[in-house]
Amino acid sequence: MNEFITCLPAVMIYITGVFLSAVAQIVLKTEADREHKNVIMEYLNPRVIIGYGITFGCTLLTLASYRKGLKVSWANVLESTGYIFVTFLGVTILKEKITYRKLISLGIILT
Repeated sequence: MNEFITCLPAVMIYITGVFLSAVAQIVLKTEADREHKNVIMEYLNPRVIIGYGITFGCTLLTLASYRKGLKVSWANVLESTGYIFVTFLGVTILKEKITYRKLISLGIILT
């Protein structure tokens, strides 16, 4: 437990990266559903650039968390919080319905 407390800043950095990665997925998903003038504009528009920029920033946060002392074995466990974040953002922003089956599936993944 003491080891976890000493690595708490690294854990928080990593979870922040996972959350921002979920935000980037939502940004890219909403942009993918829109009509564009041409193929080039599908990729060279502000939302797509911001989405991929956030993703790149998440990579930097992951590296920072490892430098702060996060163990790779913990990262695998913490990465599963992304499923919670994506589900929450999908329900609140994309207005997706969460069914009993999705809830059970999410529970199995997290277990």
